Amino acid sequence: MAKPGFKVAVSDADVEDLRSRLRGTRWPVAWPSTRWEAGTDMTELQRLVQYWASDYDWRAQETAINALPHQVADIDGTEVHFLRFDGEHADALPLVVTHGWPSTFLEVVELAQRLAEPSRHGGRVEDAFTVIVPSLPGFGFSPQRPSLPPRMPTHEIWHRLLTEELGFERYAAHGGDLGAGVTTMLGQAHPEAVVGIHLLAVADPVEVDPASVTSDEQTYLDAVATWFAQDGAYEHQQMTRPVTLGYGLSDSPAGLLGWLVEKYRAWTDSDGVLSRRFSDDFVLTQASLYWFTNSITTSFRPYYEYAQGMRQPVEAVTVPTALAVFPRDLSQPPRSWAERTYNLTRYIRMPRGGHFAAHEEPQLLGDDITAFFRTLR
Repeated sequence: MAKPGFKVAVSDADVEDLRSRLRGTRWPVAWPSTRWEAGTDMTELQRLVQYWASDYDWRAQETAINALPHQVADIDGTEVHFLRFDGEHADALPLVVTHGWPSTFLEVVELAQRLAEPSRHGGRVEDAFTVIVPSLPGFGFSPQRPSLPPRMPTHEIWHRLLTEELGFERYAAHGGDLGAGVTTMLGQAHPEAVVGIHLLAVADPVEVDPASVTSDEQTYLDAVATWFAQDGAYEHQQMTRPVTLGYGLSDSPAGLLGWLVEKYRAWTDSDGVLSRRFSDDFVLTQASLYWFTNSITTSFRPYYEYAQGMRQPVEAVTVPTALAVFPRDLSQPPRSWAERTYNLTRYIRMPRGGHFAAHEEPQLLGDDITAFFRTLR
């Protein structure tokens, strides 16, 4: 059975080891006249590293994290860490929210709180959800699965968590990025239990007749190809040689932070100013969670498993599906592209926000999730 009472307790020795490594960072020789064009800006990274090594208060963040409703469950020999936010009325619809990369459970806390207690945020009590926020295997406090390929795919772990461990017969699901993939597979595999899915990204159709591609779809496909060529080096590395990359990022906290910060800045609706969307403390707490759990390398596994054909294909999703497209997310699929694979009943283009929508725009995202599932309760 799922067990509450999980507590984060990083030792003083581990905190001091982190600070010592940060203070001893060996910086590369700086290039002339580059800010972010060739990668993470050194001036910005040095500022964050100095703060992380000195004034950043991990203990205060640890206390705040421990105030969250943590639980753990064993699913077929795999330990799963999750947060459970109970809805404010007895008939609250269960909703599993799956994060992406490079994210943690922490990114979706405000969204989950809004959905579980809508009356505290100007909403209606009857729209409440009981929100389950699992940490993906290999992320944070969920250890990686012991076999490769994994014996049980993530969506089946989630389904067993929701139905067998938590006792929900029917539930809803939401996800973006990697979480959109897990959510899609839940909808495809378990239409008898999943009332609907809300996504921030969609799977491509298995087969497409080139003659059927519309001009909007071709524009989208061209944009995806351009993005992958110009910005997708990280994804290619994580798909093909993730372990090689992991040695450096697991040994150098400055290197880890540089790898993460580039994505936080580039993938948000921030006009290139990281602080418009992420506080220093939030960025460094995310990085600290990856560091103290030594989970950056294991967080790459979904990319490798996908590239190696270890993931089940998405063929057709028949449950009602909503897609919310944020303008600074990594891709902007048109409605018709999603309709090739999904039973799409709601499609929204958001006015602002990026890849980390749950953190950037929790109200916009929460309102859209609420409106979609209001018709399916």
